[in-house]
Amino acid sequence: MTASSAAAAPASARTRTGGPEDGGPKILEHVMGWTFVVVLAMFVTQVGWM
Repeated sequence: MTASSAAAAPASARTRTGGPEDGGPKILEHVMGWTFVVVLAMFVTQVGWM
């Protein structure tokens, strides 16, 4: 298989590497991200780093 034929392969034929899904629940991802940010900020202020 040459590089040009690999680049021309359709996206559905490519092997998945275990990354995030494209059609997943984005709202859950955003909520979990902001929850992490808030918890990290509370930790930093309680420890006195800021």
